Formats: sequence, structure tokens, C-alpha cells
Amino acid sequence: MRGGGLLVAGTTSDAGKSVVTAGICRWLVRQGIKVAPFKGQNMSLNSFVTREGAEIGRAQAMQAQAARVEPTALMNPVLLKPGSDRSSQVVLMGKPVGELSARGYHGGRQKELFEPVLACLEELRGTYDAVICEGAGSPAEINLRRTDIVNMGIARAAKLPVVVVGDIDRGGVFAQFFGTTALLSPEDQSLVVGYLVNKFRGDATLLEPGLDMLHGLTGRRTFGVLPYAHGLGIDEEDGLRVSLRGTVRESVVAPPLGADVLRVAVCAVPLMSNFTDVDALAAEPGVVVRFVDRPEELVDADLVVVPGTRGTVKALAWLRERGLADALARRAAEGRPVLGICGGFQALGERIEDEVESKAGVVDGLGLLPVRVRFGVEKTLARPVGEALGERVEGYEIHHGVATVDGGEPFLDGCRVGSVWGTHWHGSLESDGFRRAFLREVAAAAGRRFVPAPDTSFGALREEQLDRLGDLIEEHADTDALLRLIEEGAPAGLPFVPPGAP
Repeated sequence: MRGGGLLVAGTTSDAGKSVVTAGICRWLVRQGIKVAPFKGQNMSLNSFVTREGAEIGRAQAMQAQAARVEPTALMNPVLLKPGSDRSSQVVLMGKPVGELSARGYHGGRQKELFEPVLACLEELRGTYDAVICEGAGSPAEINLRRTDIVNMGIARAAKLPVVVVGDIDRGGVFAQFFGTTALLSPEDQSLVVGYLVNKFRGDATLLEPGLDMLHGLTGRRTFGVLPYAHGLGIDEEDGLRVSLRGTVRESVVAPPLGADVLRVAVCAVPLMSNFTDVDALAAEPGVVVRFVDRPEELVDADLVVVPGTRGTVKALAWLRERGLADALARRAAEGRPVLGICGGFQALGERIEDEVESKAGVVDGLGLLPVRVRFGVEKTLARPVGEALGERVEGYEIHHGVATVDGGEPFLDGCRVGSVWGTHWHGSLESDGFRRAFLREVAAAAGRRFVPAPDTSFGALREEQLDRLGDLIEEHADTDALLRLIEEGAPAGLPFVPPGAP
């Protein structure tokens, strides 16, 4: 087999496209099939830097890991990074090419990108036995169909069979499957081969009458019912929702080794990016990670993280409006740990000069670190390796801000003053030895009798999670049928479901 393919679409955003795509990739590679993931256009603030210095969606990097291949820009040629409700930075083949409004993008630029996107897919199909493509949102977004380069547009051009995933945990999945199909044109419908039910709780036999009726109504079968799986902790594509007070990052169910737990509060800044930086903390036994947006929620925290953001100046204003800036200043004065990552690091500094991201000019930072930041037009995209706290550290950088450090102790590319730390490096906490050393420092400063587990491997935990996704596909989907679709494409003669596209 060479060049086979499948597109995993969804009835809605967050239906489970990313995890199903990753699960299929892991299942295929375990069968000895050389497979790659692909998403033509991704909108996400959760991104990653490949070894060649290209920025792609972190979900595609996770899917590449599931496929046991190195991620490349070919796997996500277009990445949109929202800067507001109406505009996004456009990243093409891993490099930023400009800022566009939604109207400007869908009004013409998106159409221009179709050929490069298709060329990337075809290059992957010429290299791999199979390419598992992920759609975006819903293929039945009829207002955007004319310029679509990620759902039925790419499926039609590449003649890919399409499986539609629906999240039954939200309810209404039968209506979603039927309505999604019935709103597509006859040509698009001819590629929609069937459905996958995601996040089912209970006895799957109770679904069978509904699945039979759905087959009678659409002429399309359901390829599996995937159970609700707790604690996957897989990288998400879209940022956490605004109303996330009380959201706890999924962690391993294990007691602390020492007498105390460590409580980590993550400030839920606007346009939060790469919030998965804290996943490695949540993977540690006895570490509880919580996203917060009120100053009183910092009081009992042993560590406060100010994460990355696509809008550093906007995040600064938000921290001040919420009273979190004063709470962070009190923590610093009391010697209680604070960690700033990327945009969070910039916010902890003394001054920001920004004529690029916010165009706000000179803005005062929180003044907790001796750092001045000037935003440049060129974006830094790098995979640095270094040492901190006597341990080797790997990370990745994605930022326009250039930091000048005027004091403190060196810390990766940033600095440390007392119990306040700052760095541009995303992903540094995934380095196991460094994470343990850092948590020991935090515990000592917080006065907690917390002991990091000596054998927690974040990489091994991630592999276990990806294997669980592969198991979900292997055990609960008709893998023989999926493999036939990948090899042979959509069968002829699938019935039209009226009314079709308006």
C-alpha cells in the first residue's frame, strides 16, 4: 500500500477528531504501516516547533508522535493563530506571513492557499503508506464551503473517504450525523462513508436501534462506538475556554511520595498559548494543577504559573484588572514561587516595547524580573538545549519579543530573582531531571514536605496515552473496514440524503 488516505471530520469542534486521528495513526503503525498525520488548516494557539524550525499545531505534533514519525511543516501547512476575535496571524509552512481578518482570509487568501495545501498532502501520500487527515470544525459549515481547504474541499480534490466523528456525551449525535450529511452537496456526500461515535458511557448495545435507523436514513454505517476515556491528557488543539475557573488539568491518580501535595495555580490569561506546558507538572504524583482567574485563588498555591499568550500587553491589562498583578507582587515580596513562560515571562519584566503584536508602544511590566522586552517583526522559532539546576533541559521557542536581561541569576534564556523565575522556553518541564529539581526548589520555598517521584517519565506517560488511543480504535472500531477505506477509497453508490447543500 502506498498513498492511501482517510479524512476524519467531525460534527462539531471538539467532537474528538484530533484524538481519533491520533488513535488511528497509532493503530496503523502497530500494524507495520508507515503512516503520517495531516491537517491542511489549523486554528490554534497551542503550537510546536519542528526540528527544522517550523511552527505547526501541537495536535499534529502529537499525532506524528502517535505515528512514530518526526513532525514536519508538511503535516500542517497552514496555522492560524488568533490575536483577537476577528484577526489571526497566518503561518504558512511553519513561518508567519502576515496578519489577516477573518473576512480577508475567507474572502480570498484562503483560496490562494489551496494548491500549496494540496501539494503538501500529495507529497506525504507519495512518501507514506497512509495519510490520516483531520478536518476542522464541521464539513457542513455551508457558509464557508466555497473556500474550504480542510474538510470536503481537500477530500474532493484528493478523493479521500470521510468518516464523521460525533461526541455523544453532548447529546444529539444522531441529529448531528444526519444533518451533517444532509447539508452536503451530492458530490461531497459521495465521499462521506459513515460515522464514529465518540465518548459513549454505558452499554453500547443500547445504541444499536438508533444506529440501525441512522443507517436506514442515510445508507451509511457506523464504524465504531468509542467509550469515554478518562485521563488521556492528550494535547488539545484549541485553547481552554474562557469560563475555566476551577478547571483542573488531568493528572495521574497517585498519592504524593512526601507528606504534602504541591498546588499549582495557572493564571488563565487571555489568548493563552501552549497551556500544555503544565501537563508535565500534572503528571507528577502529588501535584495538583488548577487554572484560575481570581487573586484569592493564588493564596494557597505553592507555585503560580503565568503561561504563554498571543497577547502579552492584553494579558498584562487583564492581570491588573483582575487584581492578579498585585497578588503576584505580594507573592514575590514574600518569597513564594512564581514561574513565567514566554509571554508570561515578558509580563513579569520591567518594560515592554511593542509596535508589532499590540502596537501599544511602551508598556510597564509587572517589574518582578530585571528584563526589558522589545517586540520584533521576525518571530523566533527554535529548539534550544541547555542546562539549569544542574540538569539537561530541552525546549522550544515561539515569540516575537526579544528579552534583554539586566540582572538576576541566569535561568535558561531568562533569569531568576529569588523565587521568581522566567524563560521563553516552552516544554522545559518535560525534561524529567530538570522538572524534579525545579519542584524540589518550589517545595523548599513553599515550605512543603513534597518529594518528586524519582521515576516519573513524561515521555513514557505520553507513549502510554497514545497506546491507549490506539487500543480504543483497535478494540472498539471496525479496523478491517477502516483499512479497506484507506486502501480503496469510498465505495461507489452511496445514496444521496436530501436536501443537500443549499
